[in-house]
Amino acid sequence: MKAGIRDFILAGGVVMAVLAAVCGCSADNAPRLTGAEKDIIDAAGIMRVLTVDDRKDSLVLRSECIDFPMKALRSERFGRLADRMIATVTDSTQDGVGIAGPQVGLKRRVVAVQRFDKAGEPFEVYPNIRVEYLSDEKQTGPEGCLSIPEIYGEVERSQTVVISYVDIRTLDTVRDTVSGFTAVIFQHETDHLDGILFTDRM
Repeated sequence: MKAGIRDFILAGGVVMAVLAAVCGCSADNAPRLTGAEKDIIDAAGIMRVLTVDDRKDSLVLRSECIDFPMKALRSERFGRLADRMIATVTDSTQDGVGIAGPQVGLKRRVVAVQRFDKAGEPFEVYPNIRVEYLSDEKQTGPEGCLSIPEIYGEVERSQTVVISYVDIRTLDTVRDTVSGFTAVIFQHETDHLDGILFTDRM
């Protein structure tokens, strides 16, 4: 998601309740990382951001993602991925507030999100993430996407969400309630994990 629209979305709006579908294989039986996935993670520098302008990229962006296996979350490789995703989304060529696995070529359930609701507004990485609850209350505002250059549009999102993800320090599944602009970012990025682009919701 592009950073330039944050002030508009922070203005808020109107809302409705929806149940999020929880699907995909769990971390307990998730396939191991492939050689191609390891190559993407282990490469040097910032990651290439896939865009809808490229047909092969579009196929990845439209894919449903699967979990990381627990063994992968315990590895140094996952730490490297987290660092590289944050370096990519914060690079001056991108200037985003969030990025998802398929945007960097990985069909895995992982997002990096800037937490505007926390002190210092840090970027944090969330593996095996799902949205478990969407509030009735909604907010409407413009969105953009690193994978859809130069396109912006109004999107209605829930004001509050409940997310679940694996805490990479404890490897426990935890839940977090998030509201406002940060909730919008989580909805935008987790949509990517189900092959949904913000333009589908305009």
